[in-house]
Amino acid sequence: MAIKNVTATRMTMLGLKNQAKVAKRGHKLLKDKQDGLMQEFLQIVRKARDLRTEVEEALKLANKAFLEARALMPKAFINNTLAIPTQEMSLTVKTKTIMSVKIPEFKLQTSGQALKYGFLQTRAELDMAIFLFAKVFDLMIELAEIEKSAENLALEIEKTRRRVNALEYRLIPDLEDTLKFIKMKLGETERAAIVQVMAIKNMIEQQDAAKERARKKKARA
Repeated sequence: MAIKNVTATRMTMLGLKNQAKVAKRGHKLLKDKQDGLMQEFLQIVRKARDLRTEVEEALKLANKAFLEARALMPKAFINNTLAIPTQEMSLTVKTKTIMSVKIPEFKLQTSGQALKYGFLQTRAELDMAIFLFAKVFDLMIELAEIEKSAENLALEIEKTRRRVNALEYRLIPDLEDTLKFIKMKLGETERAAIVQVMAIKNMIEQQDAAKERARKKKARA
């Protein structure tokens, strides 16, 4: 803890009290924000974990179907079938804000058909593989959106945590220690002033008593 370099006056103490009040209110708001962000982050992490498991399973199925198609079809037929793209995709990205955190929203738009080729020389295993890969792609876009949201939330949580710690362990204790120091100094000043006033009063009383004794002595003479 550190005592700020300030002048020990009542005006300074009043200003520091206001600063401490604002700092404590800000600390509470940031703490509440941190708790809310953590709840949102944990929900998204759980969702991302489940979705990643689903993506991995879908990839296994799609790869299995494609390997079966390769085993049953000549390589040249597969290459010719998949040589010309028959479907176009575009990705639009928007953002929404949750507790000052920008959360991305990915929207995939497709045109055309993935299964737009002749079926005479192809097998159902290839159709299934293409269908499954298309499904996996949609899931991966959703997973990318969720993981990016988790990343942005994690960054905001860390930033908020640093601010909370700075207030809790640095600014607020420094203000409180400075206020204690000013109160101590003001107390010392007040006690010194009281001692000085009492000394002056005692001196005046002694002078008055001396004058009174001198007056009485002169009257008796």
